[in-house]
Amino acid sequence: MTKLPSSVIPSCTWSRPIGLGWDKPYTVRYASNIDDGPWHGMPLGGFGAGCIGRSSRGDFNLWHIDGGEHIFQNIPACQFSVFESFGSSSQAYALCTEPPEDGSLKSWQWYPASGGGEKNLTSSSQFLTGTYHALYPRSWFVYEGVFQANLTCEQFSPIWAANYQETSYPVAVFVWTAHNPTDAPIALSIMLTWENMVGWFTNALKSPEVRLRDDGSPVYEYQPRLGESKGNFNLIVENSEFIGFELARVGVTEPVQEGEGQWCIATPKHPKVELFYQTRWNPIGTGDDVWQSFAQDGSLPNYVDDTPSCEGEQVGVAVALRFTLQPGETLEIPFALAWDFPVTEFASQITYYRRYTDFFGRSGKNAWAIACSALAQYQTWQQQIQSWQQPILDRQDLPDWFKMALFNELYDLTSGGTLWSAATKRDPVGQFAVLECLDYRWYESLDVRLYGSFALLMLFPELEKAVIRAFARAIPKSDETPRVIGYYYTNGAESQMAVRKAAGATPHDLGAPNEHVWEKTNYTSYQDCNLWKDLSCDFVLQVYRDFLLTGADDVEFLAECWNAIVQTLDYLKRFDKDGDGIPENSGAPDQTFDDWRLLGVSAYCGGLWLAALEAAIAICNVLLNNHQNSKVLLGDLGVPSLRSRAGLAVQKSIYETWLAQSRPIYQEKLWNGQYYRLDSESGSDVVMADQLCGQFYARLLALPDIVPVECAFSALKTIYDACFLKFYNGKFGAANGVRPDGSPENPNATHPLEIWTGINFGLAAILVQMGMKDEAFRMADAVVQQVYDNGLQFRTPEAITAVGTFRASTYLRAMAIWAIYLVMSDESSSPTPPVPTRFG
Repeated sequence: MTKLPSSVIPSCTWSRPIGLGWDKPYTVRYASNIDDGPWHGMPLGGFGAGCIGRSSRGDFNLWHIDGGEHIFQNIPACQFSVFESFGSSSQAYALCTEPPEDGSLKSWQWYPASGGGEKNLTSSSQFLTGTYHALYPRSWFVYEGVFQANLTCEQFSPIWAANYQETSYPVAVFVWTAHNPTDAPIALSIMLTWENMVGWFTNALKSPEVRLRDDGSPVYEYQPRLGESKGNFNLIVENSEFIGFELARVGVTEPVQEGEGQWCIATPKHPKVELFYQTRWNPIGTGDDVWQSFAQDGSLPNYVDDTPSCEGEQVGVAVALRFTLQPGETLEIPFALAWDFPVTEFASQITYYRRYTDFFGRSGKNAWAIACSALAQYQTWQQQIQSWQQPILDRQDLPDWFKMALFNELYDLTSGGTLWSAATKRDPVGQFAVLECLDYRWYESLDVRLYGSFALLMLFPELEKAVIRAFARAIPKSDETPRVIGYYYTNGAESQMAVRKAAGATPHDLGAPNEHVWEKTNYTSYQDCNLWKDLSCDFVLQVYRDFLLTGADDVEFLAECWNAIVQTLDYLKRFDKDGDGIPENSGAPDQTFDDWRLLGVSAYCGGLWLAALEAAIAICNVLLNNHQNSKVLLGDLGVPSLRSRAGLAVQKSIYETWLAQSRPIYQEKLWNGQYYRLDSESGSDVVMADQLCGQFYARLLALPDIVPVECAFSALKTIYDACFLKFYNGKFGAANGVRPDGSPENPNATHPLEIWTGINFGLAAILVQMGMKDEAFRMADAVVQQVYDNGLQFRTPEAITAVGTFRASTYLRAMAIWAIYLVMSDESSSPTPPVPTRFG
């Protein structure tokens, strides 16, 4: 706790006046989708450790403590408050602009909101009480116009690239910087109150029934135990440097179960700072038991009571730090908030320990140790984050809006229901997974992560490989359980049934939080994913991408995936019904655009097929060149096709034959002289925005172009003109598919007329790759504005519409913005194949 200059906030943050609402925030397209409203802030907490969120009005309102489950609710007692005495006057505020809706804490004075209306941010009638800034994993509250002192609170968790330890910690640090700009002393007190919520975050229904929602998606009921605090108690803990308060519960079982554990708030001791506390108060009462003394002089009564709460009772804890600033003096004061809930439970009795338990143990009694670690190391953590971010922030060729979105879209790695398991011999950095989104609550949808996984690959490559290994392990498995296909259910058609997982098929996802993630795959039943024509290709491309862009030396990774590659390409080739070399789409939605019917050879799936064959041939070459090493690395893992060079050579020859047959067919059936047709049999003249995804991947991986370069340029120019410029004059981004004049083929269509955030970022990456950087950034800028100007920040949806609605919030695909950064880093703006940047 030393005198330091105030925190330097980068110029490219997302910012919002504290407490200022939105005139017309975007709302959900379908009532069944989650719509929390616009009050989302940057999440705090490590990957897979559970996270919390605090919005720009100051309330803690996001509680992703139970892995994969979503709770959005203000817990008013969890709050910072400030007392200030200047001259003969004093004031005290709880630093949230919204009083509790339930009528609790009536004695508290709540911080005034900025005003003037969203449309009048620059008008003379607009007034600021402060500004919220966010640049993940850091955010700031800068308080202005209310206190005499200058007050800033920086919030962060220890997340930075290639950090596989601290990034997992369940902790948030709040660094207060207080400065006295006046010519007289100022007395200040900063109070942190927290409710004991131990036991709240677990499903009361251990085997919830799965049903089909009105949009055909499988859902199950989640009943958290909010407010059930019987047996909760709070203790003072301290050592020579720090003092803290453990929030625990009596009767914790051994081994610990989901929902059992601790919270802890802590702060350093300092001889010039007075410390006050109250270990037990009523967070659902008037709040007078803490506010009376705090509002009077910034103190608390130092009341100690560790009595466990009774049935129907809730308990909170409070700590306040009081100090005096002389004129011109600055003081930095850190607080740590830690939690230790070491177990994630999927289906009943299917449990995993979280990654951070590799460093702090599995007892559920280590919140104090985690908090102490944070207080001891927080300045080093700040430096690590800044060292990671600064090279990007310093780039003059990147506009501020892009830098802002690039980092802030990483929020999903924290709050996307993220799982990160403890290490095992098989998985030395644990297993990892992020939800497709909150509405489609299953993990690592492979078609979505074809775009959205670039961030994980570039920043945490070992976690990326862990995900791909899970898919490789799942491909040979089968699950004959029959299920109703939701797509037909929503259309009122006769219900069709399909097996859950066919052997050899690449699964769509790695499962859901109510079953057994990583082991029980293909949770979604909206479509029969065994029939999808993109998943096998997506898998092969991501395997080779992850090998190539992480040093091109992890031959063991390729070898582990090899059998799965052979099986899934063989499986997909079965859908080449006419024997022309390219698997056909069936006419049902059987790819990532799962409401969009494609028939015959399609530009999207056909292009991915060509690129995947090229990648498979390249993988064969690597394994042939490293055949002896591959055998040694694998030992007896049972990879028969690696046991002889002849087997690999035969497989390579098969893929070369398929590729030679497919390439001219693709061009012949789909090229119309201007762009690639949607498909070969529907007769549609729609310009599909993502028709060149396969070409993008081929060029990214330094593979041969799958289409002539001049055709790619022509198609890109047509896409940009029709899907972006002619679709509402480029205001929203590029629509997925419209006719060449920008009009809809079917005005009632869903996916073609939506603007998909991740697809737009992926398309922008293709444009940059082909030397059309200005067009790429104009389009990406439009999408970023739609998200960050309309209350969608930190819950980026899959899709937005031209009428101000959205679908599927907190979506994985939007992290494709990192693909733009990747191709810019490759300096691939010329029409020659790039030398890929390597990470890891």
